[in-house]
Amino acid sequence: MNTIEVEKQKAHALIDHIFTDLLPAQGMAERPEQLKLSHRMLDTMLEGGIALCDAGTGIGKTYAYLVAAVAADIRMGACHRPILISTSSIALQNAVQNEYLPLLSCVLMADSVIDQPIKAIIRKGKSHYVCDARLCKRLRQVNFQKKDPKAAEALRSLRERLDMDGAQHLSGYDRERVCVPSFCDCDDLDCRYQRFLKRCDTDRHIFQICNHNLLLADAIHRSQGKRPILPEHGIIIVDEAHKLPETAREMFGLKLTAGDIQSLIRQLRTERYLLAADVLTDTAGPLLRKLTAPRAENESIDEYLRLLTLPAHSLPVIVKQIGRLLTPQGRRQLEDLNNAIVLFNSQRSNMIFYTAEDDEGGTMLCATVSDLTEQMRRTLWRPEHAFVLASGTLAVGDDFHRFRTQVGLPDGRRITESVSLSPFDYRHNCLLYLPQDPPNQCAEGYYDELADEVADLIRATWGHALVLFTSYAAMSAVKDKLQERELRFPLFTLGRNALHMTEQFRQTPGAVLLATGAAWEGFDFPGDCVSLLVIPRLPFAYPDALKEKEREEYHSLREFIQSVAVPEMQIKLRQGFGRAIRTESDTCVVAILDERAGRGRRYNKAVREALPEMRVTGSLQAVTKFLREKKSEDYFEVLV
Repeated sequence: MNTIEVEKQKAHALIDHIFTDLLPAQGMAERPEQLKLSHRMLDTMLEGGIALCDAGTGIGKTYAYLVAAVAADIRMGACHRPILISTSSIALQNAVQNEYLPLLSCVLMADSVIDQPIKAIIRKGKSHYVCDARLCKRLRQVNFQKKDPKAAEALRSLRERLDMDGAQHLSGYDRERVCVPSFCDCDDLDCRYQRFLKRCDTDRHIFQICNHNLLLADAIHRSQGKRPILPEHGIIIVDEAHKLPETAREMFGLKLTAGDIQSLIRQLRTERYLLAADVLTDTAGPLLRKLTAPRAENESIDEYLRLLTLPAHSLPVIVKQIGRLLTPQGRRQLEDLNNAIVLFNSQRSNMIFYTAEDDEGGTMLCATVSDLTEQMRRTLWRPEHAFVLASGTLAVGDDFHRFRTQVGLPDGRRITESVSLSPFDYRHNCLLYLPQDPPNQCAEGYYDELADEVADLIRATWGHALVLFTSYAAMSAVKDKLQERELRFPLFTLGRNALHMTEQFRQTPGAVLLATGAAWEGFDFPGDCVSLLVIPRLPFAYPDALKEKEREEYHSLREFIQSVAVPEMQIKLRQGFGRAIRTESDTCVVAILDERAGRGRRYNKAVREALPEMRVTGSLQAVTKFLREKKSEDYFEVLV
């Protein structure tokens, strides 16, 4: 046996030692599926290729890949290059750096496996960091006596804080004014951002942690022969990998939001070009009103594009008259908006144009390349990198076909697939409710019927409910109907201040939260907080130009629905279901009110395949009985 094989065996033995001896000594449960998953990840890291890992809730996939990566680095040196971890959320980045790795470092140092802590550094885009020169300028401009005290303190704190994400209460306006600009050529040794970049490249960090946007931006730079954004790396771990397709559409495209227009108007007023600001306000007004309103189902993008005519005429005039007089930031915003409107007006044949909901409940215009999968195939999946892609929703059952198609995985690479089932006892802790007489989506009084059903469920479960909608319009309609029914349970709506609202919801016993958008996968509600999860409508994607383009590749509508629409719905449904059961002791009723999901209906089988095996009922009495059996008496105490 050669030296490399011996070291591989030692790396696998180290994984066994960590998961069976060291971590259990810290109170962590032994999970056989987690151990198997970590071994599979290590094989891919050491041998190359691409590993697709679908890991159910509670598996512990984060420790699985961190332990595998540390074993690869300790025993094989990982080619003395940092290991790249890409996630879609700042929360997970912080957790890896501040929670997972410190604990792993402690147990390994105590066992003399390593002699110093595992070093990791978080990499973000420039807009997350403070530009010292712009901060000084902003601090001189602000009248702190008139400014909100919390926002003022957040702004002042940036003198000691480089990463703005850690500054609570920092206003979006201030963030926009002090962030590092797109083109930063500062060589000043006193520049904290430049010193940070130098430290990232020169210090020995085993892990470089970034988001999917930065991962793809680096891949694009490398494919085009440009200077890489991230240091050389051999192993790439993509957590929350199901977000890759969405991120890629943004990276290889462009979007136009109401915020883009409003931000430019504010910038023009700040720089005292009031006439230009007024002209843009007038000409873009109809478009702004349209973009800030919730997106209507089946509404054509043409309804939005016709409103581009007036700003398309006014913006070039503004560029010509004052473009050279603006600050670099103002000039960049003006040019970006003008270029975006030119693009959407052009309707280029190599682009796909469509609408989507923005984070504020409004609508944004989107454009992306028509050959997205080919773009990803050329840029991301480079043979010199080993990839471990992990998520709880990469597969439907054991089928990874949809994900593989979306991200353009190359046929010539060694690709392994694995599904690690959740250790949670869903049959005991979860009940699926499919009403015998669900609301009729085609009926004129649908929202009244739906509100009645939701209200009955809330009463049956004593609140503690999360209702996940597929659109802001539906959420708003049901909210109004529920308020008319005067429920005794506090009602919250997840809007613009999402973090504040979710915290209020968690702290209010028996509360009900109506949500959509990012709430399908972006928030965790462990314990009794969510004991009822309501999904009024199956989360099928809205038909748009993207879907129409993909439909062309299939012989029939039926084939397209079965190959694309249904798998995407199943994955989205699994993501929503994941809000319900977050720990081994959680208990929850999951109610799907879509008539198409009922017994004997068109998508009943698809729904059952997407969710873990659990008991099913159509009785509200059974719902109440289930919770009475599972919950303690204090659960049924409600604020009056």
